[in-house]
Amino acid sequence: MSDSSETVSAKDTEEVIMEATFRALSKHGYTDLRMRDIGEEMDLTRQVIHYHFDGKYDLMSSFLEYVIEQYEGSVQVDEETDPRSELDARIDQCLFGPEFEEFTHWDRMKVYHELYTYAQNDGEHREIFDDHYERIRGSIVEVVEDGIEQGQFRSVDAERMGQLITDVIHAARGRRISLGHEDAPEETRRAIDEFILDSLHS
Repeated sequence: MSDSSETVSAKDTEEVIMEATFRALSKHGYTDLRMRDIGEEMDLTRQVIHYHFDGKYDLMSSFLEYVIEQYEGSVQVDEETDPRSELDARIDQCLFGPEFEEFTHWDRMKVYHELYTYAQNDGEHREIFDDHYERIRGSIVEVVEDGIEQGQFRSVDAERMGQLITDVIHAARGRRISLGHEDAPEETRRAIDEFILDSLHS
C-alpha cells in the first residue's frame, strides 16, 4: 500500500470515529461519555479508537478541531464576490450552518456548545474555542475592511463591527440552544440586515 493510500485510510478512519463521537455525545453528554459509548456507535472495533487517540481528552481535542474545520471550510466565495454578499454568506454559515448527511447544523451546535460550556475550566480547550472565535471575527473584519476600501461600505471601525456581528451570532446560537427559541437565528438574521449591514452601505 502506498503512503498516500495509508494517509487517506487513516483520514477516513478518523472521520468515522469523529462522526461516532457526535452520535455518542448527543446520547450521553460530555460528562457521562465513555470511550466504549463511541465504540458502540461505529462498525470498527473500539481498539481502533485507542490506536488513534490517547484517551478521552485527546479524542475530545481532536473532535473540537474536526467540528470547527467543518464550519470554517464550508464558506467558499470567489474573488469577484462583492463584500456584502460575502458577509451574507459568512453570517448565514454561522447561523444556519452547512448541510450534513447525518445530524443537522443544530444537532452539531448542541454538542459544540456543551463542550464550549466546559471549556471555562479547561485551558487547552478554551484556547481552541478562542482561536475559532478569533478566526470568525477576523474573517468578518477583513470583509468589512475590503468593503470600505472598495467604497461599498462607509468608513467604520472594522474591528468593532466584526466584534459586534460575531457576538450577536454567538448570542443567537446560545438562545436557540439553551432556551429553545427556535426562531432566534431567523430573527437575528433579519436584525443584522436591518440594523447593521444596511447601515454599512455608503
